[in-house]
Amino acid sequence: MNIPIYFDRVATPLGTMLLATDGDALIGAWFDGQRYFPSIDAWWQQGNDAPVLRRAKAMLAAYFDRGRAHCDVALAPRGTPFQRAVWNHIHAVPYGETIAYRDLAARVGQPAAARAAGAATGRNPLSIFIPCHRIVGAAGALTGYAGGLDRKRALLALEQRGVIADAVRHAA
Repeated sequence: MNIPIYFDRVATPLGTMLLATDGDALIGAWFDGQRYFPSIDAWWQQGNDAPVLRRAKAMLAAYFDRGRAHCDVALAPRGTPFQRAVWNHIHAVPYGETIAYRDLAARVGQPAAARAAGAATGRNPLSIFIPCHRIVGAAGALTGYAGGLDRKRALLALEQRGVIADAVRHAA
């Protein structure tokens, strides 16, 4: 049985994003033109009044305003058990921090599976909400991002500015 997917688009400083929900949780957030962008078919319905979509848009606006936007949107990414495990660990990487793919694989309990963890990271259907831009190569190298390396750099820079602003506020 196919369940309707409600979607809307939102403008961000890094380009338009497509947001999708099953009505209960956010199932997708993709930058236009990124790898693994979904095909919108007959089951997809414009749903700009959906509460999940309204909340996701508000969270994105707060995030791009350099706020430490807490993600209180219910997330339900669709993927294999391994992918979901990887995405759960990515979701736990703190704002403004990065970890290497090999560390991500170790956190998932498969330290020899850095490439598989990287592949799962690339298939993350919830850009920004599951912050895969925080996953980097060995020695901090910026590698792979389905939304493009320019966006990855911009997201990491945005978060670093937020961390610095937080430190200045707390020091005052």
